[in-house]
Amino acid sequence: MKIVSWNCNGALRKKTKFIDSYSADILVIQECEHPNQSTKAYQSWADNYLWHGDNKNKGIGIFARNGHKIEKLDWSGEFTLSGIQSNSPALTWKTEDVKLFLPCRINNERTLLGVWTKANDSSSIGYMGQFWKYLQIHKSDLSKDKTIICGDFNSNAYWDEPGRWWNHSDIIAELEDIGLQSVYHHVNNEEQGKEKQPTLFLQKNPDKAYHIDYFFVSEDMLLHSDMEIEKSEQWIKYSDHASLALTIPD
Repeated sequence: MKIVSWNCNGALRKKTKFIDSYSADILVIQECEHPNQSTKAYQSWADNYLWHGDNKNKGIGIFARNGHKIEKLDWSGEFTLSGIQSNSPALTWKTEDVKLFLPCRINNERTLLGVWTKANDSSSIGYMGQFWKYLQIHKSDLSKDKTIICGDFNSNAYWDEPGRWWNHSDIIAELEDIGLQSVYHHVNNEEQGKEKQPTLFLQKNPDKAYHIDYFFVSEDMLLHSDMEIEKSEQWIKYSDHASLALTIPD
């Protein structure tokens, strides 16, 4: 099975031929428009899909191809920080409060969480902090075998800050504690924050290269997983993000 994750930088309806060239079984696309509120050609192309977002022009979509089936998981819950004496409502949050996450089941066998972290009107807990919040609520859901997390996290260990408990490195450690590891770092034997291959050329500028897109899989799948970051000449005219392709046994 081949799963491709890509931040398409909007207007996926104009880029479907390009993404079809990957012959993926599952597509996880960030910054794509809602098929039901777009062109008929895009609706027809999307066919079997899930979509989530606040803006019809830019959300996260999961598209099944080649006869594979996807079913949305209606995860919902809340988490409260304990041990702090305060009545602040900021200490409790719900699944619906964080952005943007789309969980599903593939062929009723594997759990897939699509990720496109958003600032969410927060100057303190944005991007990877949003994933940290989601992780606190849904650790038990993500702690099982045959689990995949992928997408645009807008984060790297390079930007860790002292005293912040949702630093990238701390979250990676939390994921490892529940049995999830980055496929790229496993395959390439590289450390977080010292990646040799970027996944983003900000504003398509090669001098602003960052590694912020990831695939994480449960340990039962890790040894049988492979991942490739496509070369920039393939995608740079469509987006400033690289496409990531995960291959796992059927």
